Amino acid sequence: MSRSAHPAGPRHADVLPEGHYSAPPADLNALDAKVWAQTVSRDQDGVVTVGGIDVNRLAEEYGTPAYVIDEADFRSRARAWRTAFGTDADVFYAGKAFLSRAVVRWLHEEGLNLDVCSGGELATALSAGMPADRIAFHGNNKSPEEIERAIRAGVGRIVLDSFQEIVRVAHIARELGKRQRVQIRITVGVEAHTHEFIATAHEDQKFGIPLAGGQAAEAVRRALQLDSLELIGIHSHIGSQIFDMSGFEVAAHRVVGLLKDIRDEHGVELPEIDLGGGLGIAYTSDDDPREPHEIAKALNEIVTRECEAARLRTPRISVEPGRAIVGPTAFTLYEVGTIKPLDGLRTYVSVDGGMSDNIRTALYDAEYSVTLVSRTSDAGPMLARVVGKHCESGDIVVRDAFLPADLAPGDLIAVPATGAYCRSMASNYNHVLRPPVVAVHDGEARVIVRRETEEDLLRLDVG
Repeated sequence: MSRSAHPAGPRHADVLPEGHYSAPPADLNALDAKVWAQTVSRDQDGVVTVGGIDVNRLAEEYGTPAYVIDEADFRSRARAWRTAFGTDADVFYAGKAFLSRAVVRWLHEEGLNLDVCSGGELATALSAGMPADRIAFHGNNKSPEEIERAIRAGVGRIVLDSFQEIVRVAHIARELGKRQRVQIRITVGVEAHTHEFIATAHEDQKFGIPLAGGQAAEAVRRALQLDSLELIGIHSHIGSQIFDMSGFEVAAHRVVGLLKDIRDEHGVELPEIDLGGGLGIAYTSDDDPREPHEIAKALNEIVTRECEAARLRTPRISVEPGRAIVGPTAFTLYEVGTIKPLDGLRTYVSVDGGMSDNIRTALYDAEYSVTLVSRTSDAGPMLARVVGKHCESGDIVVRDAFLPADLAPGDLIAVPATGAYCRSMASNYNHVLRPPVVAVHDGEARVIVRRETEEDLLRLDVG
């Protein structure tokens, strides 16, 4: 038995028999709009294009593997989230999904805020001109240096993740003569994934302060007593790749219950509630994500209903989509190197990348789609496993997929929905160079993150 795991991680998966896969699609040349960026199509010669540029040209100019991001699609999705939540709510793009200076500028221009969780992400945001007051700083173990830099820069909020951090941020803010706006991240005992949620025992994690046992209430009490902190709200995050809103309903009920307790004990109604991110995208045709306006409507209704029941003013809502914005906007372009049929099993298709540019399949058993993009084919389907070039048997990019039986070395194939976490989690395993990120828009392409070189690797090796 093996796990066919949910993209959030293998422990959330159903256990399925080895070799579990869907039937071959009716048309191997079709491009399912659910998993591809908005401007992706095939031209009259059958070559896939994005932003008006065909993939053969992209491969020739920028090499493979390469992450290709559709700028128009990114901007459209960012705008859809901003519009769905309106001016009475805040949308913070979760930078951990993928961050670069170009992305920061797109976010700024489209009116989104930015969530960072490290000093490096903060430096990227500030260097690209994101106003500091539109930045939220997350993390379960922020260093004193990171906190000081964030406060000096004037970040709009720091999300406090522990009792030690309450003291640490308050001390540094006082030393700098600042009053820092903060939220407290709590764990509400809910973890939601796809179509189920389990409301038990999920305080057992490294993030946040548990609601159980009065710990969150005590954290609030301490923060309210410190003059160098301005407590503006409560933060809650319940999971990743979520399609069902039921978990948010339970979480909102518990967060609002804490807000009511704060009002009753301290006479304070906190003005904000951040419900985190984790909203799902389509990695395969079987996934069915919600549109931003549906999510906004559901979350607003949930929070409003809970606040009315508790006789509280409805706080300003914040959300943190990352994957939901950038995930579908990009694909990874590979060249086929070797093809190895195994009779009665499957055909192994080796590409010029692998787990160094997409660790999610190996790490989470995540599922992806894959398509021949440099041409069309009338050949029948063959069951394939797309693997990388690394010296590792677990180096799998797409575990089970159907590709044309006439696939040959030199063909280009592409894996869609790789905008989130693939470049962010990329590595130099086996000293393989990390691919570039190429942005396309209206018939033009440009590198926004360049390909690593051997000189880059050797420059860090001071031995």
